[in-house]
Amino acid sequence: MWSVLWAAVRSKAPYVTFPVAFVVGLVGSQLEWFLRGDPPPTEEKSISEQREDRKLQEIVGEDVTKVVSLKDKLEFAPRAVLNRNRPEKS
Repeated sequence: MWSVLWAAVRSKAPYVTFPVAFVVGLVGSQLEWFLRGDPPPTEEKSISEQREDRKLQEIVGEDVTKVVSLKDKLEFAPRAVLNRNRPEKS
């Protein structure tokens, strides 16, 4: 008799445990919300917005019209074959 009872419990366990777990989770979240109170909504900036703000703060006060010429940036220029077309640094 016990084996038949355990087989029935084992086969119906998902149908029993899901609603029980759902009710326990719902009661727990409502209890936590009640004890903590309603937290004030905080608007957090995304990482990209924080990065943009930081970059804007870095360039405040700088003259953005004065940039280095691409001819002066030799270290970032691709190497020509055997450096034939690349002028030497002075």
